[in-house]
Amino acid sequence: MERPPGSDREALGQKRQWELNRANFDGHWQGPTRWYLRQPSGFDFQRPSLEIPQSTYAIAFSDADHGTWHGTGLRFAPGNERILPLSRNTYNSSGSCWQFPGAGGQSSLTMTSDVARCGHEINLFSGRSRSMLIALFEPMSDGAVQLESVAATAFRCQRGSIDPPRGPLASADELLERVCGWPGERHVLEPGVWPEASPAAEPIAGFEPAAFALHCHTAAFDDNLVCSLPDRLPAGPFQLQFGCLLRADHFAQVCLSFDAAHHLSRWELSRHQPP
Repeated sequence: MERPPGSDREALGQKRQWELNRANFDGHWQGPTRWYLRQPSGFDFQRPSLEIPQSTYAIAFSDADHGTWHGTGLRFAPGNERILPLSRNTYNSSGSCWQFPGAGGQSSLTMTSDVARCGHEINLFSGRSRSMLIALFEPMSDGAVQLESVAATAFRCQRGSIDPPRGPLASADELLERVCGWPGERHVLEPGVWPEASPAAEPIAGFEPAAFALHCHTAAFDDNLVCSLPDRLPAGPFQLQFGCLLRADHFAQVCLSFDAAHHLSRWELSRHQPP
């Protein structure tokens, strides 16, 4: 049977996403997970509501096309544990997973009040370190969608030499100001459009803290992670910002852009370094 136009290119793009997934996530990742839950008074990002001392994500591949994901210390899984098979043929069937070299995760493609829960997992890699942020949102009875919780994990791969902990900075403001003015480059992905090779880098001007800190919840976490999230989603288009100071001279930023209907329109990965 004749293949539809573009099917070969689409298959190559999906294969590339699978290969990046393997390159990014293959590892025996361990670290403490700290959850910050909404309280009646709001959020306190200085004191976690729930601490899981040893979350473990063991991800291994038996061959080029198959693997296993085994997670423990999970907030929502029965018994706090889950095992999932991984396969290139079924990977990312929902279109919600995304991969760049050294960055990847999964995102809700729609953030509206008719979804029970929506959220995002952002992972930024450096050496054998994996710095993860999770942001979950939930619908309200008045039709709004509000932030429900944020989690941060400083994962380290247990295979071989373990990367040392990063020295913490005092606040999100201090972290963002340190990066101020650093030039960088940006890569872009769009949902359902998976390129055959890594997207070409676009040079960008110096980092502006105000362009990152768009929302009332701008906070820093373990591993020099930082994010800026709204308390409630606005009526029109919006962006969610995540980042990590991976090294003293390397800040990685992931921006998620949503359109007026609150559909995800693009993922942007930016990397900034001092001039």
